[in-house]
Amino acid sequence: MFVAKSISVEHKDLIHDVAYDFHGRRMATCSSDQSVKVWDLGDDGQWHCTADWKTHSGSVWKVTWAHPEFGQVLATCSFDRTAAVWEELPGESSEKGQSHWVKRTSLVDSRTSVTDVRFSPRHLGLLLATCSADGFVRIYEAPDVMNLSQWPLQHAIQCKLSCSCLAWNPSRVHPPMLAVGSDEANPSVGGKVIIYEFSEAQRKWNKVETVMSVTEPVHDISFAPNLGRSYHMLAIASKEVHVITLKPLKREQAVQTATAVPTAPAGTSRFEIRQAAQFDDHSSQVTRFCSFGCTFLRAARGRETCR
Repeated sequence: MFVAKSISVEHKDLIHDVAYDFHGRRMATCSSDQSVKVWDLGDDGQWHCTADWKTHSGSVWKVTWAHPEFGQVLATCSFDRTAAVWEELPGESSEKGQSHWVKRTSLVDSRTSVTDVRFSPRHLGLLLATCSADGFVRIYEAPDVMNLSQWPLQHAIQCKLSCSCLAWNPSRVHPPMLAVGSDEANPSVGGKVIIYEFSEAQRKWNKVETVMSVTEPVHDISFAPNLGRSYHMLAIASKEVHVITLKPLKREQAVQTATAVPTAPAGTSRFEIRQAAQFDDHSSQVTRFCSFGCTFLRAARGRETCR
């Protein structure tokens, strides 16, 4: 049974993102007031603010946690065209008893607003992907996890569309994969979800699919945990909710195939794409997803609903 609790976060402006850590006992929030707050779940079952600091000089769009194997590490992205990596210093606290977070690096390659930031799954190491309104996905790597001040740019992927969100595929048994969503308002540009896969042989990211059925602006995107399935499951938050499956084709099957959800109009298809579900019961644009096992939670803008 789910019980809803209201938390007085005391942000001074609109809250754009909420992120739980790996264990679900810490939470981070970010806002247009340019700040991030960290919350810890106490023994009394209540959330207590343990850190509050200004992170950027513009609205903070997204906040995300690294896997705890790498320490207590956060990344943020902002309208100020930067992304930042933050680390909690253990044993240090302010006079108010709040924990101390320090900026380890600022990533300044984007020319426009950085709209999303995500750490990779743990098995890929300490990688950080960002996407920007300038149409680029950038992937950084920390070569020394003990020195988080160094994050050299490893890959810059030009998507040719304004990027609004991205998601890593958590599967350990398939090549690294990214899904990128676009909030481009013009429906004539085609599909707004692009799938990229990393080729070890070429040492580069290649575009392998475009989901042509989603032509409305995309606000969030999320892979479900693999759980031993032979296919990937991807949820897309747009005017409606789309849940699609991507089943890798064998080499001899890797030809252009008519599927339930059309892909790119020409070329060789790497996946059989099918639509698993579509929902419009929010009667509003869907803005956020969160997945638990095979279940997706979704929130809508304007009607303040979560399902």
